Amino acid sequence: MDNQLSGEIKLRLANANKVVIASHVRPDGDAIGSLLGLGLALRDAGKKVEMVLADGAPASFKFLEGIDLIKKEPGTDHDIFITVDCADFKRTGKIFENFGQPDINIDHHKTNENFGKLNLIEAEEVATAAILTNHLPAWGFKITKPIAAALLTGILTDTLGFRTSNITPEALRQAAQLMETGVDLPEIYMQSLVRKSFPAARYWGAGLSSLESKHGIVWGTLTLADRKSAGYGGNDDADLINMISAIDGNKVGMVFVEQSNNHVKISWRALQPGIDVSPIAKHFKGGGHAAAAGADIEGSLVDIQKEVLKQTRELLNL
Repeated sequence: MDNQLSGEIKLRLANANKVVIASHVRPDGDAIGSLLGLGLALRDAGKKVEMVLADGAPASFKFLEGIDLIKKEPGTDHDIFITVDCADFKRTGKIFENFGQPDINIDHHKTNENFGKLNLIEAEEVATAAILTNHLPAWGFKITKPIAAALLTGILTDTLGFRTSNITPEALRQAAQLMETGVDLPEIYMQSLVRKSFPAARYWGAGLSSLESKHGIVWGTLTLADRKSAGYGGNDDADLINMISAIDGNKVGMVFVEQSNNHVKISWRALQPGIDVSPIAKHFKGGGHAAAAGADIEGSLVDIQKEVLKQTRELLNL
């Protein structure tokens, strides 16, 4: 922990009155949990806070208190701009292209580009929510039950329920600390990692039927037609990558998700200790950390899939 940097952030937050907080497009549990955890803490301290996600908050996280406060666009009046869980600024979406440099950038991805004026990057932490769990009390903010629920959601989802290879005793202590506020860990686990809507389950079915495995890589493909047929409203993989990560006998798990703007979203997961998938994502101008990474590439699904599989094999010597 960089005490000088933490002190500078504490001062900036103390002096702020109107705050905009953003996270990345296609938000996952850590993006939602970090955004809400910090946003609610600042609101409790009397600040005016806008929590913004370009793609909005997924319905799967509606169980979190404060989720209805998240907006799709920021206002123009603010005195501090914060990003959480973003490895690069472009990941906040086009709505922030001309918003200016973030004052504070808080993240745990090893590929973070340090694009903020103040950059709190702790790649050893399992989630950005874990960073906030450690720092919020030091910055003078109380972690209430709603804040703890949000932060615990971030930690649980980014570790797949404490199943990723980067789990540490510290991460378990963080979860215990958050549980002591009264939040129900089993219920949050069920809501954020297990329960699926009927359309999401149908979407999973399409992805599982497409599974292929070769050279130590197992991958699934989700097309626009699959999404339409399933009636799934999101533009993500409905966490199919988590299911693929449980398939035995492989080194890397992947999902290719076709997007409507001639783009393809790719997610990588390291399935064995010692494998780092972040350089592959970085090669395709994406980001992440050793256990999990992603990228968004322009082009056709067929062409991109062929090239990405080839580069994944070569970069990992598979």
